[in-house]
Amino acid sequence: MDRGLHFTICVVTAVLLLRESSQAGEEKDPEVLAAPKPDPRGAGEGLPTLTVTTILEDPYVMVRGAELEGYCMDLLAALAGMLRFQYRVRVVGDGQYGAAAASGNWSGMVGEILRREADIAVAPLTVTSAREEVVSFTTPFLQTGIGILLRKDTASQDMSFFHFLSPFSKETWTALLFAYLLTCFCLFLVARLSPCEWNEPKNEENHFTFLNSLWFGAGALALQGATPRPQALSVRVIAVVWWLFTLALLAAYIANFTALLSSGSEQLPIQTFEDLVKQRNLEFGTLEGSSTFYYFKNSKNPIHQMIYEYMEKRREHVLVKTYQEAVQRVMDSNYAFIGESISQDLAAARHCNLIRAPEVIGARGFGIATSQAGPWLLLRAPSSLPVSFLPPSWALASALSLSLSRVTPSTSWALAPAPGSVLSRVPSSIKVGPVSCSRSTHSLLSPFLFQKSCCSVFTEEICTRLRIKGAARQSQETSGKANA
Repeated sequence: MDRGLHFTICVVTAVLLLRESSQAGEEKDPEVLAAPKPDPRGAGEGLPTLTVTTILEDPYVMVRGAELEGYCMDLLAALAGMLRFQYRVRVVGDGQYGAAAASGNWSGMVGEILRREADIAVAPLTVTSAREEVVSFTTPFLQTGIGILLRKDTASQDMSFFHFLSPFSKETWTALLFAYLLTCFCLFLVARLSPCEWNEPKNEENHFTFLNSLWFGAGALALQGATPRPQALSVRVIAVVWWLFTLALLAAYIANFTALLSSGSEQLPIQTFEDLVKQRNLEFGTLEGSSTFYYFKNSKNPIHQMIYEYMEKRREHVLVKTYQEAVQRVMDSNYAFIGESISQDLAAARHCNLIRAPEVIGARGFGIATSQAGPWLLLRAPSSLPVSFLPPSWALASALSLSLSRVTPSTSWALAPAPGSVLSRVPSSIKVGPVSCSRSTHSLLSPFLFQKSCCSVFTEEICTRLRIKGAARQSQETSGKANA
């Protein structure tokens, strides 16, 4: 009896082990890595079953044992629960997203949908106009753009001789030079027209020559008092305005330069795609057959055309097959990867030696694709999902917020707007009002003395003050003889 019971137990155990091994073999089939999900409420017998194609890309779709997980898998499960369907997931055979060949046939997930090998594609599949001509897309469930992924040590910037000019942009330095010359010219002009500056009647000299005015303005920039000392009220007003502006300017420069020196590692020489094209130290490329590659191919922008021509000529060296290969190549060699900004932000968050350049172009989104002639209508699904559907387990929430905050080119440490607003007020504060006031007062009193009109006296005063010393002395002598 004991032997018979022992034999029965052994047979049952062997059968169970064989059954489990066969099921495990089916689950590890490379074509189907995730079995159809049963309805959680036990009423899945009458529900339709969809074949879903996807692509392996961290963190959207990842292999964990015999199953798939990731952001897109959670999104698919949420859709199945809302729209009441079952699904079986398969990884795309050629590992491509979908691009049209010269023969007109499509590869990747788009090709599988067109060949009816899959019903829908749930993956980080970019919505493009070319793909929309052959398949239908849902509302994008993630917004992204095209950025540049760099390694920090290859993107570091050596300190040059003109590094002290970095706190301000070129436009700001140009405006500063213009404001300096304009202020010095106003000092020279007002000092010439004001009678208080002609304090030596014997020599008829005015110390505020144009060179002295330039020296006075430069002394204020160095916070050093410089001669000549202004005597007229109008000249002093201009000098005070220039000194106040100089104090604000130096404070902004010192604060900006201090921040620049303390965060030198964040200052990248490659800020834009134009900088990437001009440099010669880094190779750059993107995913082969991706929407990013065709974006540069179809773009009319000259910079984008140069990027496409570079990648097309060196296709075998700069184009990569997978996103993981691209990230690894950026970390191991002098290579810059052009791709989706949200994925690059995630890679930069996971790897401390990676960073993304500030500029992001080509705003686009990831959508769910289905056949145009198919019976499935999925347009309402993403709009029904909550906007905050971002599983924190896949670390997409922080990467998405970082990507959206940089959707426009970020401002570098060069300070352009703030000093610009101060500069714009310098010319307006240096008015010719004090000059007109002093000259007009003199003109109103002169007609009673010289029996002339106010306009003629005002014109003569202006011409006299702008003449050289000899001409001014001769004019004064002539005027004195006429009075005699």
